[in-house]
Amino acid sequence: MSVRGLRVGYGGTTVLHGVDLDFTPGSFTALLGSSGCGKTTLLRSLSGFVPVSAGSISVGGRDVAGLPPEKRGMAMVFQSYALWPHMTVLQNIGYGLKLRGKSRDEIAAKVAELLGMLGLAGYEDRKVTALSGGQRQRVALGRALAIDPGILLLDEPLSNLDAKIRMTMRHEIRAIQQRLGLTAVHVTHDREEAMTMADRLVIMQAGRVAQVGTPEEVYDHPASAFVANFMGAENVLRLDVERRDGGAVLHSGPASVVLPAGARALPEPGPAAAYFREAAASLDAPDAEPGADLLVPGTIEARAYPGGSYRYRVDAAGCRITVDDLGRHELGETVALRIPPQRLHIFPASEAGIAA
Repeated sequence: MSVRGLRVGYGGTTVLHGVDLDFTPGSFTALLGSSGCGKTTLLRSLSGFVPVSAGSISVGGRDVAGLPPEKRGMAMVFQSYALWPHMTVLQNIGYGLKLRGKSRDEIAAKVAELLGMLGLAGYEDRKVTALSGGQRQRVALGRALAIDPGILLLDEPLSNLDAKIRMTMRHEIRAIQQRLGLTAVHVTHDREEAMTMADRLVIMQAGRVAQVGTPEEVYDHPASAFVANFMGAENVLRLDVERRDGGAVLHSGPASVVLPAGARALPEPGPAAAYFREAAASLDAPDAEPGADLLVPGTIEARAYPGGSYRYRVDAAGCRITVDDLGRHELGETVALRIPPQRLHIFPASEAGIAA
């Protein structure tokens, strides 16, 4: 499946701005982004539930953008399950097959096969109102799979489940998708869910694609300040970047560190913002030797213990930084924030929206 120049608007508001994407057969793609970024609109435009203003949606070389949902070769699993409460499990899963004119025996055989795959063997005659949330979601998945779709669309199907069941369902859905060789497109706002289920992430921002890549690529090499922040690198440290001897020197107040030539893609000179995660930094004595790290003086402002290590808020170079550290430090204590430069994601201050 491929999408080219896809635009969707409601009234005078454009929600998707010329989206281009390719979905490899058998891949599991997660559309990830904050509320209002356009990820659900994109999924619903693929399914046919939202009309497109411009662009194409091609499946097997055929443009399906103008076709109704039932003629696109796709099936959707909804966040709300969308099951018929007055029907049994068999009737719900077999509903699409019944509409396609399949015989009662064919429907029963297909439903029995799916129930075995979903861990619901023997549940054929139960009403869906008697099932748990996890069981209902399995029935909703079974109904989507019953029509043998080539493409499976998942609209935040796990968001209504409790944490333990959600973890189990992540693995089950991924295993079934791989077993059947389906192309899956999954919408979620949960970063961990996307990282653990998908082999490719599409980060959405304000109706546009901000980055596409494997979970490792997007997590370790964010393409923008927005992606870095969204993927958990929420600490921001102001820097000045100086080019020197083919490398770069990062300055943060009185602290500095050298990025040698060839060590990585060097940031542009000038004011910059460095994004990093809580676990990327540690706390050291204020008179510690920096070595090859950036060592920024700071003061402990707050301390919490979420388990395993302490979580500190540190005032460093005029920035409030969150750090996880094993050692116990007191409020008001002067420390040094130690950050390996390779753990920093550096972008121009103008891109990060930070005044120079």
